[in-house]
Amino acid sequence: MIFDRLLGRFSKDVGIDLGTANTLVYVKDRGIIINEPSVVAINQKTGQIIAVGNEAKKMIGKTPTHIVAVKPLSDGVISDFEVTEKMLKYFIDKVHEGGFSLFARPRVVIGIPLDITEVEKKAVEDAAYSAGARKVYLVEEPMAAAIGCRLPIQEAIGNMIVDIGGGTSEIAVISLSGVVTWKSIKIAGEEMNKNIIQYARSKFNLLLGEKVAEEIKIKIGSATEQQQVLEAQMRGRDLVTGLPREIIVNDEQIRDALSKSIRIIIDNIKATLEITPPELVADIFERGITISGGGALLKGLDKAISRATQIPVYIADDPLTTVVRGTGYLLDNLELLKTICCPPTSEESS
Repeated sequence: MIFDRLLGRFSKDVGIDLGTANTLVYVKDRGIIINEPSVVAINQKTGQIIAVGNEAKKMIGKTPTHIVAVKPLSDGVISDFEVTEKMLKYFIDKVHEGGFSLFARPRVVIGIPLDITEVEKKAVEDAAYSAGARKVYLVEEPMAAAIGCRLPIQEAIGNMIVDIGGGTSEIAVISLSGVVTWKSIKIAGEEMNKNIIQYARSKFNLLLGEKVAEEIKIKIGSATEQQQVLEAQMRGRDLVTGLPREIIVNDEQIRDALSKSIRIIIDNIKATLEITPPELVADIFERGITISGGGALLKGLDKAISRATQIPVYIADDPLTTVVRGTGYLLDNLELLKTICCPPTSEESS
């Protein structure tokens, strides 16, 4: 116990949003200090990590054969345990730079998807312990996002949150510090990028890179008609000639490409409302739906959801950081953290 307290002195407790696309780290008393892509570049000859985060993302699609840029998380869960552990260790060490990083054994709060299995939960815990955590708390992402949005989750009120990340979209109705009804789907930011790649291939015989597709989505992607026509350059390889080619696409074409994914997200929001107790639906009708995550930034998505559900929809302040801000709030509120965190699976945490 004394040793535990001593380690706590040298450590800065951290909240982590371990996302498919980005990893964000919140440090107690300092705020969000890391917001980098969940990408790791590895030299396969030596097994050495060359770059993590922004530096590694720049290498995607541009590496020689012996270097691979890996995304260790897929659909919000760990797909490569070893690389995730190294990435977490890199971020935890970065937090303690200039301090006693040798003794750093922080308490860590991590956001996890709703439909995660026990095995996947254990993988997250083990990766965090191996990366140097003293104690690991797992919190469901929609719960962390709702706390980050400052929704009154502890009251007997229906709060509906739709967290659209990189790998998953999590839809949840929360009341009295618990998730009442929910749906988790593997349709989110990365699937939308694939939609654009598929559209370019079928309509224009053009092979796009993932990075280009994402840039187009951010620049002109939308869920409803825009007031003025938006255009972007689409650069890729012509599938007929094999040579580079560039075309100009507009927001209507990209909207067409994204329409299927947007429809699935909206259908799942409606399906979640259908299984929600009527008293909570009445609250949601009055208070509205909050959308967070990177997907909330898609132009007109709030209007499209509102039109389909006949319920007001609000975009969270700084939607990209809601989950990590929620984990940060929980670091200061241990009572609430103990109430809402998932039961531990590891022996170390018992």
